Amino acid sequence: MKNRKVLFLGSIVIIGILFSFQSRFFEIAKQIEIYNNLFKILNINYIDEINPGDVTDKAIKNTLKSLDPYTNFYNEQDVEDARIRREGEYGGIGVTSYYTKKGIVLSEIYKGFSADKAALKAGDIIINVNGQDLKNLERSQLSQVLKGTPNKELILKVNRKGENINVKLKLDKIIVNPVPFYDMIDKETGYVVLTQFTSQKATEEVAKAIKKLKEKGMDKLVFDLRSNPGGSLFDAVNITNLFIPKGKKVVDTRGKIKKNSRTYKTNREPLDVEMPVVVLIDDRSASASEIVSGALQDYDRAVVMGERSFGKGLVQRYFKLNYGTQMKATISKYYTPSGRCIQELDYANRDSKTGKVPKFSEGVVNKFTTQNGRIVYDGGGVTPDIKIKYSEKNKTTKALLKSRAIFNFATDYIQKETAVDSLNFSFDSQKFNTFKTYLYSTDTSFVTKEEKMFKRAYKTLKNKIGIQKDYDNILKKLQQQKVTEITKNKDVLLAKIEKEILKLSYYKEGMYKHQLKNDKTIKQAVSLLKNKNRYNKILKTE
Repeated sequence: MKNRKVLFLGSIVIIGILFSFQSRFFEIAKQIEIYNNLFKILNINYIDEINPGDVTDKAIKNTLKSLDPYTNFYNEQDVEDARIRREGEYGGIGVTSYYTKKGIVLSEIYKGFSADKAALKAGDIIINVNGQDLKNLERSQLSQVLKGTPNKELILKVNRKGENINVKLKLDKIIVNPVPFYDMIDKETGYVVLTQFTSQKATEEVAKAIKKLKEKGMDKLVFDLRSNPGGSLFDAVNITNLFIPKGKKVVDTRGKIKKNSRTYKTNREPLDVEMPVVVLIDDRSASASEIVSGALQDYDRAVVMGERSFGKGLVQRYFKLNYGTQMKATISKYYTPSGRCIQELDYANRDSKTGKVPKFSEGVVNKFTTQNGRIVYDGGGVTPDIKIKYSEKNKTTKALLKSRAIFNFATDYIQKETAVDSLNFSFDSQKFNTFKTYLYSTDTSFVTKEEKMFKRAYKTLKNKIGIQKDYDNILKKLQQQKVTEITKNKDVLLAKIEKEILKLSYYKEGMYKHQLKNDKTIKQAVSLLKNKNRYNKILKTE
């Protein structure tokens, strides 16, 4: 009798689950059918011609945008662009760029590639390629004109400071090294920068850099993950493995279904488990950077120094769809060896009315312990063992950093200044005044939300007679207000502007060489590594 009851209850549960699945799939099929009918009617009746691909592309991307920023749809061209970013290898001219209605603006020139050899400069605008005018082309079209197979010839028309010049060059095989710089800081301390976790290359390049620095006498390491947005989870595991023994857990992923939940352990012999290491992070260190810094912190293998990291504790996976398209979807959260999830934003509880996403760090955070018993916390990124204090960026400064204003100012500054000392250059408080003047008098790219709203309201007025002077005065006050706000983060902006000027003047290599000598965080890291007692005390290894 008892067994019959169990079977009966089990049958009810199974029927309930099946009904739930059927109900869910019916709802999906229903919504797809609604969209199909809507699109057919729209395509037949709408007054203008509709591009089916563009409309569907936007519809899908806008749908996924409501989930989280990492779940995305990729059309055929997006798939190729994403592959290039992941693998770090493509045919091009060796630049980073952005697109405008005028054409392609070069924002960085890579040393030694065809653009550099042809003497192209940051700030140049490519307006024509092989006779094709680029004015008013769509982003998807502009993204293709400088790509192709290596050795393909291109004839460019380039606008430089209002003057057009013709440039002839060939496409190169562009390989982006995820370790753009490494060197000795002093006779015993090495420095390695990792800028991204590209598939396979990152581990190889970090290992190569460490081996070469060891040959030069390195017995202490500063490992720089600042502004590293992450990438391959496998590279994060393998790079952690360079410093900790084989068989150690690096990260757990936990998803809704079993196959998206997995434990990743080190599976190779390490390079060095004894050498003192300081890992540098900042508020732009994310994802794989946080896996590495979090794991090394949990095992008390390295001192983490800098600012609290970004807080991306989500894992994505690519899924192939029809006709060469793909979807990247968030499938799990990841947890460091101590059990921490460092995800900052709680997308599941986004406010439906305002769209605001709550932060885990503003709620209850949980306490965990490292291997040696040190206390660490979850929610809101990896908190460094030693914090380097910078002013907290306000919303106006964040808007400035997202704009092109600093890049535009740096190109303008270089054109006017005859000499920028590669090692001793300093963008100080006095020079900051020139930046503020530039924002007042020249820049058009940094426009706050308040300015936009005010300008829009003014444009709607039919009768503007007698109010032009008032409009100009209020606009001037809004500009003064935004400059006052960004000045509160002068320490952050001085460093950012200085790096931009050095990068444009001496490539990234020159920027890193200057950083090696002048960066205050690197100096503190070196000081800590030289103080063995303090280093061991922080990690509780004594």
